[in-house]
Amino acid sequence: MTLLVTVIAAVICTAIWYRKTSEDTMKISTLCFIYWGASLMWFTDAVFEYSELRAEFFTPSLYDMVNDAFLGISAVALGLVAWVVRLLITDPKHIFKKEI
Repeated sequence: MTLLVTVIAAVICTAIWYRKTSEDTMKISTLCFIYWGASLMWFTDAVFEYSELRAEFFTPSLYDMVNDAFLGISAVALGLVAWVVRLLITDPKHIFKKEI
């Protein structure tokens, strides 16, 4: 579930970035890299988990699926927080400079 949640976030983010690639003032590309990196991490985790569990990998319990879903949502939320912090630091639209 973690892999699925982060891949969905990465695909949505990439589609948004691709539509506005010429005017990436909000640095959505950074958010794409965060989500694709998380997806690659979860994919690697799934490969190693499959190598240990084999057939049991495809029959997770409901508890494990819900736990993984919350972990995936948390990873997506943390990626959003990191992206917002980057936006606040770089101030691409110079909003804070106008206030000072």
